Amino acid sequence: MKQVVQNYKSGELAVLDVPVPGCKPGGVLVRTAYSLISTGTELMKVSEAGMSMLGKARSRPDQVAKVMQSVATNGVPATYRKVMGKLDSYTPLGYSLCGVVEQVGAGIDDVKAGDVVACAGNEHALHAELNWVPRNLYTPVPDGLAPRHAAFGTVGSIAMQGVRQGAPQLGEVALVIGLGLIGQLVAQLLTAAGVRVVGADPDPARCELAERLGAAACGDPASAAVEAAVAELTDGHGVDQVYLAAGGGSNQPVELAARLCRDRGRVVDIGKCRLDLPWNAYYEKELDVRFSRSYGPGRYDPEYELEGRDYPIGYVRWTERRNLACFLDLLARDRVDVEPLVSHVADFDDAVETYGRLKDGELKAVAVLFRYPGQKEAAEPAEAPVVAVPAVRRGGAAPSPARSAGAPVRLAFVGAGNYATSMLLPHLSRRDGVELSTVVTTTALSAANAQRKFGFAQATTDLDAVLGDKSVDAVFVVTRHSSHAELTRKALLAGKTVFVEKPLALTEDELAGVLAAVEESGNDRLQVGFNRRFAPLLQEAKQRFGARTGPASLRYLVNAGRLQQGSWYLQQGTEGSRFAGEGGHFIDTASWLLGADPVSVYAAAPSGNEDLQVVLHYPDGSTAAISYVTTGAPGFPKETLDLVADGRVLRLDDFVRASVYGRKRWVSSRLPKARDKGQSAELAAFVKAVRTGGPMPVPLESLVATTAATLAVRAGLAGGVPVTLAGAR
Repeated sequence: MKQVVQNYKSGELAVLDVPVPGCKPGGVLVRTAYSLISTGTELMKVSEAGMSMLGKARSRPDQVAKVMQSVATNGVPATYRKVMGKLDSYTPLGYSLCGVVEQVGAGIDDVKAGDVVACAGNEHALHAELNWVPRNLYTPVPDGLAPRHAAFGTVGSIAMQGVRQGAPQLGEVALVIGLGLIGQLVAQLLTAAGVRVVGADPDPARCELAERLGAAACGDPASAAVEAAVAELTDGHGVDQVYLAAGGGSNQPVELAARLCRDRGRVVDIGKCRLDLPWNAYYEKELDVRFSRSYGPGRYDPEYELEGRDYPIGYVRWTERRNLACFLDLLARDRVDVEPLVSHVADFDDAVETYGRLKDGELKAVAVLFRYPGQKEAAEPAEAPVVAVPAVRRGGAAPSPARSAGAPVRLAFVGAGNYATSMLLPHLSRRDGVELSTVVTTTALSAANAQRKFGFAQATTDLDAVLGDKSVDAVFVVTRHSSHAELTRKALLAGKTVFVEKPLALTEDELAGVLAAVEESGNDRLQVGFNRRFAPLLQEAKQRFGARTGPASLRYLVNAGRLQQGSWYLQQGTEGSRFAGEGGHFIDTASWLLGADPVSVYAAAPSGNEDLQVVLHYPDGSTAAISYVTTGAPGFPKETLDLVADGRVLRLDDFVRASVYGRKRWVSSRLPKARDKGQSAELAAFVKAVRTGGPMPVPLESLVATTAATLAVRAGLAGGVPVTLAGAR
């Protein structure tokens, strides 16, 4: 097998052919998929190896002290031979990787051959094709987590142990000095723990990256920006914790820590930086200085690392292995994002060249990965992904409850949040022939508030009672995204006409469940709140544009803006991505304008933010490009749309103004006081369908196709290639 090694005496780096390690008891043999270069620790070793003997001595005074002790004990000649022999030997590099278990040693029962694991240790997780790793230095990788991301496990554990030593509390403010790989991860972990983070680093690119990943403010430690940010966030008291994640010989980090830390604050040393503590500054504030030892408890303990003797969880909650597993769990649940930190992925065979480029400064990187033979980038999948557009099957005639002529349409609402109370209920409460029957919420007070404000006849927290009420004609589902599909399914099975706010479903299984309810009950009376196709201004513009004969090109810019911190839309683990919740609006609008459903979807995203580029292809060759961005200027219009075909252009400016360019130019003459995005007309069409028993405003097949296309965006982002919508009409 091949392994990266270095001769510390000459500085030579090489990829050597070495024997495959044996699979000893108490561990596993792992074939590496990706290993991570620690651009701090490893480059320091590489740089030291290139120094003169005097330079090596100056950089490692601890080793010089050991040599002097050996001289005193063994004499100069023996010590010289010992030191030269050690220096003139190949030593390994690397300590963080992800791979596949190839062989299991005796006594191991928690993994099997073929399992994917993350591994740690500068003697066991090396830049090598195969590594033997003892029990407490590996952990299984959660399903769905990419191996290239799991390779960050060790450095993530180092950052996590540092954060644990700082003992952060919700609402505190922390300063992270040094925004290299470890500092970036520390900042993300603190943000995930509810701590506001200020970062300090002389590299503006690293500062910008940390801010994109959640830091409140970052800047050059030599400027006034960092001090100003700390003063603003702490009301002048100073930060609660400082994390020293910087390297080098400057004493500036510990001096900055003393200046910006509050009285009795905590200073945690994670990196290897100079620590000449200014006594007066630290004494007067009684600062608590703590050291973080690598990956956590167990490090440097041979009984733990080599013999597999775990520490009881009741006494040591977070060990090396538990930290490693915890970090992988955070990655899998999208609480930490390492992809924006990946500056370069190199083939393992190019290891020597990659180290050289890093050392010379040609390759500027936060994190670099080695990709081993047999591994493909996410952008090179073996097969193009496919998302099925399930066929709509109706089990029989849709139920049509008998309604007395002239009787009001009786509506029940499940959920009474901000959208329901601001965009739906005001229209319905003023509409003739509509009776707001019952409002159902999870908390009694919110139901009572909706009842008082909009005149519901009843307020309850009992959903089953509403679904069983035969006098209720239709049910509105206006809850959080994760509950839409299940509530819709129940209401359809109960024979109700259903209006569900977007999205209809967050997964293919949820969508299939809704359609199974349609087939079982024969009830296809369903509308999803895709309101933009009902907007009067857009409808008039489409009519003015007229029929087309050739394929069209549509561009839709959605300047969505950033969400406020704490918004439940940010809970992607349970509520889906932001585009999964909102994207159906824009796909539906494009499909309505183009008169067809998409047959394929391509999606791409810049690193480090929620911006998306989605390209839809249609059966006649038309395309729709949706730019969904969160990083635009707040003052720019939220939605602008252009449709180009047959020598004509339709332009929509944020539902305020529309125009059509062709042989004649038409520009909307009216400037509405408020943007009418079609909610009123959509609700009117829905109520009419309920009252008359006529067709629903949008065919169910179209709603299903739009939902499937929205779901395909996630598959497209993962695969990096167009996603075929199998079964699209």
